[in-house]
Amino acid sequence: MSAFEDVLAYVESELGFSTSHYDASYLDRRVSSRMRRTDVQEHETYLDLLRNDEDERERLLDALSVNVTSFFRNPDVWAELRGVLNALAEDGSVKLWSAACSDGREPYSLAMLALDEGLDPADVEVVATDIDGEILEAARRGVYRTTRTTDIAEQLSPLTRYGRFVDRDDDRFAVADRVQELVRFERHDLINDEPKADVDLVACRNLFIYINAEHKLPMLRTITRSLRVGGYLVIGKTETLPEELKSDYEPVDKRLRIYRKLD
Repeated sequence: MSAFEDVLAYVESELGFSTSHYDASYLDRRVSSRMRRTDVQEHETYLDLLRNDEDERERLLDALSVNVTSFFRNPDVWAELRGVLNALAEDGSVKLWSAACSDGREPYSLAMLALDEGLDPADVEVVATDIDGEILEAARRGVYRTTRTTDIAEQLSPLTRYGRFVDRDDDRFAVADRVQELVRFERHDLINDEPKADVDLVACRNLFIYINAEHKLPMLRTITRSLRVGGYLVIGKTETLPEELKSDYEPVDKRLRIYRKLD
């Protein structure tokens, strides 16, 4: 076993992060970044640091977690989802699942879009899941800030009037209660936990670019089993469905990676 593999084994066994699910090049980039920041050259030395420095263990876990997200990421996708939500609402209540929801901006975007389209709040349920319990706690708070590199107001611009859905105080944006009430956050492992039931739409976007091929398929099978017949799947614009699952779906918009589950 190489010294790098020793680091990954430690992270998986002692820190509870499933490194085996992730692409090796992704893990190498994240670990190497932390080594540079701690001025460590060798993996053996970095492993010793992890064993003796609780703060560095937390920093590495933060670096490994896939938490890059925004409100209404890829606005053209969300413009298409307006019609999808209205079509789903014609059949009654709508159950949406944001899988690998990170800091909550994707599920809140789903809830805001449903309200912006005039869906009855009583008919909308958004389930938001992630494997990272700490990031879920941040998501539940629903507070975001504009920074030098992140303009929250710009992210919310696809909404007709975003002020109906967030309470703004200068650079601080807090998701309004009427939106938070539609979203339920819970921890869920796409590989090891059971599928959901009768979901109308699953958004799982930009996760699979980090996941190795071995685990991508079982994750998507969990999602597929969670969708009702006729339900919708949305993945990242640079992601693709595995060949084994293509017969389960028909493309609604192939460019935007929106699919409908077949019988």
